[in-house]
Amino acid sequence: MEAAVEMSCVYVLHESVDWYGPLDRALTQAGVPHGEIFLSSGALDLTQPPPEGVFFNRLSGTAHTRGHVLAVEYARAVLHWLEAHGRRVINSREALELAMSKTALTAALGASGIRVPRTVAAIGLSRLSEAGRRMDEPFLVKPNRSGKGIGIQLFNSADELTAAVDSGELGESSDGVFVVQQYIRSRDPFITRCEMVGRELVYALRSTIGGGFNLCPTDACALPDSAAQAGPRFRIEQSFTDPIIQQYRAFMQRHDIEIAAIEFVVDGEGRAYTYDLNINTNYNQEAEQRAGISGMDAIARFLGRELARLETPARLVRSGKARG
Repeated sequence: MEAAVEMSCVYVLHESVDWYGPLDRALTQAGVPHGEIFLSSGALDLTQPPPEGVFFNRLSGTAHTRGHVLAVEYARAVLHWLEAHGRRVINSREALELAMSKTALTAALGASGIRVPRTVAAIGLSRLSEAGRRMDEPFLVKPNRSGKGIGIQLFNSADELTAAVDSGELGESSDGVFVVQQYIRSRDPFITRCEMVGRELVYALRSTIGGGFNLCPTDACALPDSAAQAGPRFRIEQSFTDPIIQQYRAFMQRHDIEIAAIEFVVDGEGRAYTYDLNINTNYNQEAEQRAGISGMDAIARFLGRELARLETPARLVRSGKARG
């Protein structure tokens, strides 16, 4: 592993240059010393201690689509190393596993009392038809590890799914696991994405549905024809209040997640179903400019505070004001 900076600072663990850029600029503007650890492939000397600092894990579930097929395994190794040495890690190994696996996330959310769509895991493409026959229709099929709506398909019947499997129309899942999930018909023309930093709500983002399953808000995710949509696709609500936020805060606390975006959809009877969480949270620049708020600035401030908290005992020791 090669880190860009050796001094005590904030280290950002990631694998996307496009998605790192806005955070890099926010940290620079906030005066927070920082470097990056690029998670694609590398050599990690486990006999040496990690550098001092705060380590922010924001690995993306779509890393494999950018050619970084070993990013998750690399992240696991780095996080084991960091945690073994007691380093301050934001979004730990448990956070990584939940963000990289829809099966793990759905099980954890449901066990925490958060309503989720009915979900059946299919271990291997050959078991998809069996999983589909267990579901009410229509239903969604998703790769276990993905993002940006990649690989998500809507099926109206189990026979339709079987035909797609038999014809080879379905793509592969990076880990061989698929989820077959209840399709929630949204009461509203949007889904809600709760942007959480330090387990506190920064804002809720309303993402207009109807243009496919790619609801990633960052400009790097924009589809070629998205500009043709009438009106803005993303709208921020800063005054959003809902009991679900307390559930999300408790869930994040329980599973050692500190910075994340969590998405839910409301059905026709007003019931909220939570279906996704990501730790590489990105923000829509146009929506933020309209609202006069910046998620990356919120992250930069939080990381700066955590670094200052970490360095305070060290400064006291160096000045002789602390006693061992």
